[in-house]
Amino acid sequence: MRGLIWILLLLMGLGLMLPETPTIPVQGATAADWNHKTFWHAPWGTSGVHKGIDIFTVKRTPVLSSTYGLVVKVGSDEKGGNIVWVLGPKWKLHYYAHLDDYKVNEGQWIMSGDQIGTVGTSGNAGNRPPHLHYAIYSLVPIPWRYDIDQQGWKKMFVLNPHEALNR
Repeated sequence: MRGLIWILLLLMGLGLMLPETPTIPVQGATAADWNHKTFWHAPWGTSGVHKGIDIFTVKRTPVLSSTYGLVVKVGSDEKGGNIVWVLGPKWKLHYYAHLDDYKVNEGQWIMSGDQIGTVGTSGNAGNRPPHLHYAIYSLVPIPWRYDIDQQGWKKMFVLNPHEALNR
């Protein structure tokens, strides 16, 4: 049992040391294609708070992986529509939503820049122009990010993609 704990701690440490340099996940997009002020904007529909950025472009534009990692979920849900989750470096989950379609499978290893799908209007984006909703979640809490905003405790786990993409 003690050996298993050491192996898990080693894996966690290695995951935190992996380098990360996220890139804009929509082919041809620039920071001008999203409003950086919409991250943590409230009120935001049934979510209460907008926990990502919406990158607007033409429908079916390729969506590219922002980082290397393991595809941990591919599917659909009511709000996000067609979605892909990628576990990347530093134990961060990268969430891609409102896809027209996806081109990856669960368990697949992908590299930064690999196509994971195309921009669409699936889920609750049906009445808006085509866009990719992109969010980054940390599996490791970042306690100093906590504040008293609406759902402010979630800021320990939700990172601002605008800041990550403009480093």
